[in-house]
Amino acid sequence: MAQNTDNILSPENVVYRKPKLMNDVQMHYCPGCSHGVVHKLVAEVIEEMGLEEKSVGVSPVGCAVFAYRYIDIDWQEAAHGRAPAVATAIKRLWPDRLVFTYQGDGDLACIGTAESVHALNRGENITIIFINNAIYGMTGGQMAPTTLVGQKTSTCPYGRQPELHGYPLKITEMAAMLEGTCYVTRQSVETVGAVSKAKKAIRKAFEASMAGKGSSLVEIVSTCNSGWKLTPSQANKWMTENMFKFYPKGDLKDTTGEK
Repeated sequence: MAQNTDNILSPENVVYRKPKLMNDVQMHYCPGCSHGVVHKLVAEVIEEMGLEEKSVGVSPVGCAVFAYRYIDIDWQEAAHGRAPAVATAIKRLWPDRLVFTYQGDGDLACIGTAESVHALNRGENITIIFINNAIYGMTGGQMAPTTLVGQKTSTCPYGRQPELHGYPLKITEMAAMLEGTCYVTRQSVETVGAVSKAKKAIRKAFEASMAGKGSSLVEIVSTCNSGWKLTPSQANKWMTENMFKFYPKGDLKDTTGEK
């Protein structure tokens, strides 16, 4: 007797549905990279908020430089590290738009430190999505400002040494101290539960931006298994055992509910 699959394939039983805003383009990211998951969350949130025609993403140089190929919204490319400055101009010109940047740790916390800190401190009504994998993933695996003490990279092959390289920069803690920020959080996407929390954080940040409550920063602690020279599963394990100790997850600041 043939099995009736109508109920099995009904919408409420489908585990994965590609967001409508995700284009049918093969991603260039390495297998196991966190970028693809975060892209999906961004696309889902924009679609659920009904802002498909009112969203502008800004991506600078880095692994996510081709983000415009994957999420079908308006995008603007920015020079390395300058995404918050570009996003500021777009939001001031079009205050009714959802404007966000999508930046890696080398871009945001090193080359673009000034733009990031000052845009957040001014309280620009934008969201910064900050992918922190503690390394320069695109350009050869060099040490980043967020590289952990003792962590090996192509430019510190014996491990990061504070007396030589300085200490890792906690950009999210810095952002939480600024007057202009309304929502600052640190999340990850290595488990189903973590993905759910990250999506809620992105949604809250986008809603705060549209409500004119100030700047939001959503850090996603991520893996770079290619740069770390680990398999995807090993990279997740290393992140859990090492990254989360120095970059603890959770909300650091939330004034979105204040009147």
